[in-house]
Amino acid sequence: MRRVVIGATAVSMALSIAACGKAGDDKDDSGSTSDSKSIGLLLPDNVTARYEKFDRPYFQDKVKELCSDCDVQYANAAADPAKQAQQMSSMVTKGVKVIVISAQDSAAIKSSIQSAVDKGVKVIAYDRLAQGPVSAYVSFDNVKVGELQGQALLDALGDKATTKSKVVMINGDDADPNAGQFKEGAHKALDGKVDIAYEQSGLWKDTVAAQKMSAAITQLGAKNVAGVYAANDGMAGGIANTLKGAKISGIPLTGQDAELAAIQRIVAGTQSSTVYKAYKPEADTAAELAVNLLQGKDIKSLADTTVTSGSGDKVQAKLLTPVSVTKENIKDTVVKDGLYTVADICTVEFAKACKSAGLE
Repeated sequence: MRRVVIGATAVSMALSIAACGKAGDDKDDSGSTSDSKSIGLLLPDNVTARYEKFDRPYFQDKVKELCSDCDVQYANAAADPAKQAQQMSSMVTKGVKVIVISAQDSAAIKSSIQSAVDKGVKVIAYDRLAQGPVSAYVSFDNVKVGELQGQALLDALGDKATTKSKVVMINGDDADPNAGQFKEGAHKALDGKVDIAYEQSGLWKDTVAAQKMSAAITQLGAKNVAGVYAANDGMAGGIANTLKGAKISGIPLTGQDAELAAIQRIVAGTQSSTVYKAYKPEADTAAELAVNLLQGKDIKSLADTTVTSGSGDKVQAKLLTPVSVTKENIKDTVVKDGLYTVADICTVEFAKACKSAGLE
């Protein structure tokens, strides 16, 4: 009888331990178990269309191509720096070995990056140069992006680009180091050639940018606005609506990210330009760096230059080349690269404008 009790107890304990083990397994959003081949991807917001539509799937596909048994865990901060810090901490706890992060706030995430690195995790800054001891950085030449935006604005102004022409500048969020670089590049192109009569941050939000544009029109007068620099396409969308409401048309409006809505506005003539930063090469490079770091391989051949972050850290980097997009080269850029088809762009609403633009 005693043996039976002991046997039953042992079985019971074994089942209990097995159940506890099962309940404690860490899972990613696909349900797979976290292990030493886990790579994390942390993106900053779900408002900017590119992140969910392009960056995430391109990155995941490339990791799987390079490392079939690697596990990609994903989280989006929804524009909340505190949430992103929690997501990073959670990934470290789960045993993720390499984290690729596009920081919502490059300075605020510094302590989280330091904590992750202290625990042996490698961190790659993606698109935005986060502060702290990151192993690599993948992005575009962001000063060049700003220069392309500024020059496109001047080109669209033509002979109206004079020191008396009043230009409105709506910049990105100061918490994003890229915003400062875009601004720097734009000023390089515009300073001394036009009058930057109103300049504010739009915080990467279309609603905020629309409000700032409305304030600029009130301050300067609708007839006196010669052109608008918007740091990205999301904000350009809000600004375009404000301009329409104020019955202002035919003036240049820049953007960035080559969002579909922006390409359609360019075709329709309510936005003059955007900047195309090919997402696939950026995501592919980040994935390759992540797998190399996971496998202990050297990354200098991939990250072939060096940049200095806001915290003074020297970081191996890969900076890709951006391209300005206007109505004239839509076919040779976003369509040629397969980002969008002509059918994607030329919906019923834009059919007539597409025909005039030679997009058929």
